Amino acid sequence: MSDVCEFNDLDELTECRSAWSDLLDRTPAASFFHSLDWLEVYWRHFGAGQKLRVLVVSSSGQTIGILPLVVQRERTRVGSVRVLTYPLHDWGSFYGPIGPDPGATLSAGLEHLVQSPRDWDVLELRWIDSSSPDRAQTRRAMQAAGLQAYETVWDRTAVVDLAGTWDDYLASRPAKWRNNFRRQERKAEEQGKVGYLRYRPLGEVQGDADPRWDLYDACEELARRSWQGTSTTGTTLSHESIRDYLREAHAAAARAGAVDLNLMMLDGRPAAFAYNYYWRGRVYGLRAGFDAGLSRRGAGGLLLAWAIRDSFLRGDCLYDLGVGYLRGKRHLATRIVPIYRYSHFHAKTLRAQLLRVKRWVQQKLRPVGPALPAES
Repeated sequence: MSDVCEFNDLDELTECRSAWSDLLDRTPAASFFHSLDWLEVYWRHFGAGQKLRVLVVSSSGQTIGILPLVVQRERTRVGSVRVLTYPLHDWGSFYGPIGPDPGATLSAGLEHLVQSPRDWDVLELRWIDSSSPDRAQTRRAMQAAGLQAYETVWDRTAVVDLAGTWDDYLASRPAKWRNNFRRQERKAEEQGKVGYLRYRPLGEVQGDADPRWDLYDACEELARRSWQGTSTTGTTLSHESIRDYLREAHAAAARAGAVDLNLMMLDGRPAAFAYNYYWRGRVYGLRAGFDAGLSRRGAGGLLLAWAIRDSFLRGDCLYDLGVGYLRGKRHLATRIVPIYRYSHFHAKTLRAQLLRVKRWVQQKLRPVGPALPAES
């Protein structure tokens, strides 16, 4: 039998820090977003209006898993609904319970939720990796708790599986892309002295936690000069709506050994950047950009290819290019991964049931697309 203790105050989680860190080290396919360090930063910037529900699962006096959740109000076509979900908020691709046995943690957590006073209209576990055991485990855990689970696609992400060597990978890419890549390298060299810099500190535990604000500021300035910097609705590094959050998250990531910062240099000056998070061989592409004056020469795409090549050399196992712009990533990706959500709509909440019907109709009208976007 498992015991579940619920925490609703972030400050109270301090007593769980050691157990959280230990469990994170044993969590399959974990990321920086699963860390307490990231949750603390996220909550300080975006926690207003949300309710924190972190479920700590123990057995025989030992913590065996942690299930971070939040309740947030979301506007939908059928009106405002209270959604109980993971706290990722689309900052990453995948999320789930922390610990070596995510299925057991999720089952215990859901049993606790159904026995607790309900503060939600829709229970929706988003950001589920369709290619991992999480998909089946999530469905089974919800059904075991008496929660009918409706499966729909939340989004899709492009990933590069870093198996084999760079030469193997390059040979598997379309001939046209390979030719363009070589041509872009030649053109870049014609412009001046080209360099590639990758900064990946080991973290505070290893005595290597310098955030290198000079490098981060260079990325931010490139973001400001890129086409994203002129967007009024964008969320690149330089946008005021998220700038402070990203800077605080960068400092936390440096302490955790989770920063992966890439710069393309031209005559000693930054020309393009790819800012990522790194965790145990897995790279997540958070933001990227380039000097708009170099856009016609493909600086951004060239840097991304260099980062993938360097990841092969470092022995990384996966590079998640992130959601959005999938057509532009199709030549780099080895596969497109659907990201699932599992939803339970409370039977006695009218808006929840209307939302369920709306989703059902949408799914029938808009089936999941092909594994890889067709070439134009």
